[in-house]
Amino acid sequence: MAKLIVLFALCVLPALAVATRPMRTPFTVEGRVFCDPCRAGFETSATTYIPGATVRLECRDRKTMDIRYTKEGRTDSTGTYKIPVTEDHEDQFCDAVLVSSSRKDCAAAAPGRDRARVILTGYNGIASYNRFANAMGFMKNEAVSGCAQILKQLQEFDE
Repeated sequence: MAKLIVLFALCVLPALAVATRPMRTPFTVEGRVFCDPCRAGFETSATTYIPGATVRLECRDRKTMDIRYTKEGRTDSTGTYKIPVTEDHEDQFCDAVLVSSSRKDCAAAAPGRDRARVILTGYNGIASYNRFANAMGFMKNEAVSGCAQILKQLQEFDE
């Protein structure tokens, strides 16, 4: 009986301690926010990146879709945001969501490019704790000059 207690103490208790301790290596959610001057809905050669844009990370419960976690971040001078997350969100849907643009001339969220799904769990076989979200974008109110030519060039590559 004493051997069984010692075996239990050596095997099970350390595993329980590891499972209940907080995560030491946080996730980093990283992405970029762009301005679409051509109103194309995607990045083109005319695209610029927005410094000072606000992005929110939202994690929702899979069943109820209630928000369980939020954290905001801002883009740097290159339009890149990095949001540190210390918790594992294994059973939640997490999205990076556009909140606001720092540019008044490019402040309307591009349809379909206003959010990006990210997976925030260490239990999926991904070795890195860096998570990269697809680029999200805002559009100008009206397309700038030269966009017709840019879009025509893209169409020629498509054929």
